[in-house]
Amino acid sequence: MSQNDQPEIQSDKDLTSWSESPFLLIKGFLMGSADIVPGVSGGTLALIVGIYTRLINAIKSFDTHFLKQFITLKFRDAFRKVHWKFMGVLLAGMFCAILFFTKVVPLQVYMFTNPELIYGLFFGLIVGSVFVLIKAIDDFNWVHGLMVLIGAGVGFWVVTLVPADTPEAPWFVFISGSIAICAMILPGISGSYFLLILRKYDYILSQFGKLGTSETIAGLLSLLPFVAGAVVGLVLFSRLLSWLLSRYEAKTLAVLIGFLIGSLYVIWPYQDRTFEQIVSKTKVVAYESSVAQELRNNPPNENRPEFKRLGETLNPDGAQKEVEVLTVKNKLVKSDPFIPYLTVQEAGTSHFWSGIWGMIVGLIMVMGLDYLRTET
Repeated sequence: MSQNDQPEIQSDKDLTSWSESPFLLIKGFLMGSADIVPGVSGGTLALIVGIYTRLINAIKSFDTHFLKQFITLKFRDAFRKVHWKFMGVLLAGMFCAILFFTKVVPLQVYMFTNPELIYGLFFGLIVGSVFVLIKAIDDFNWVHGLMVLIGAGVGFWVVTLVPADTPEAPWFVFISGSIAICAMILPGISGSYFLLILRKYDYILSQFGKLGTSETIAGLLSLLPFVAGAVVGLVLFSRLLSWLLSRYEAKTLAVLIGFLIGSLYVIWPYQDRTFEQIVSKTKVVAYESSVAQELRNNPPNENRPEFKRLGETLNPDGAQKEVEVLTVKNKLVKSDPFIPYLTVQEAGTSHFWSGIWGMIVGLIMVMGLDYLRTET
């Protein structure tokens, strides 16, 4: 893996120049795009575009010395050795990708309106990543095969262990952020893939989608535990990952490959998905208000992660007639995979070909990125 990366960069000095910022911004966008799509790891993209070593060193530069200097307000000393320019530009690119895929191309909506297409894309990306990672292991032998089997067993156990419904409490969002951020520096596993397993993928994307709207404050407050968890996850896992990859690179990759294989069960596009509608917020408005009239004239599309609909009419015979406006969330409570034409009659879904094309596109995307890596 490291043979395709750039030469080792001094970890005690940030060599980033402002002239390369546009290129770093693009690479950050690619990493952010990878992390938001459950299938390709941001760490894998960092490896492909040649900044993986720099990324590891940049994360490691934010150590206890930096924290001590920062807390004591010695900002010049604190930022003297950390790679703040590199990380700042890279994170800006990643944030742009997150905004793009939550506001311009809202994946959290398409996962409900056309799940076969989106999960098919995810499935193809993961399968393609498995082949790319296997090829990256030199002299693949029976030990690596055993590690793959162990990883597959653990992966399948994890995806069947985690319940379909997980809490949206701050403590669980914090844990989700801590686990998901590891993928930014972990070649092979996507952070959004972990969010899928923990059933927090659409929730986090929905909170990002609120930014810039009337619900910006609510979105930011909901994201704070996730961001805090991400910071803690980076601090705890960056050094562990660096140690594992420097000493047991092939075996570590083999376990990750197995984990990906075992997790395909939950990403398979053809599933009978059962959703439960939960009222998260209730607001009382005047019966003839613009909000109530809009909902009466244009009934909401209930096949979305979140929507508003009218509830009970209050004081129907009084002078001040009012009505409830309910904010409803669709939560996945059960998912049973099936094989079209084999385990069910006919295709079992009207979007059968959407799933097929999604898988094909996902495979082509990963193979194309791998080709670019080997040609550079």
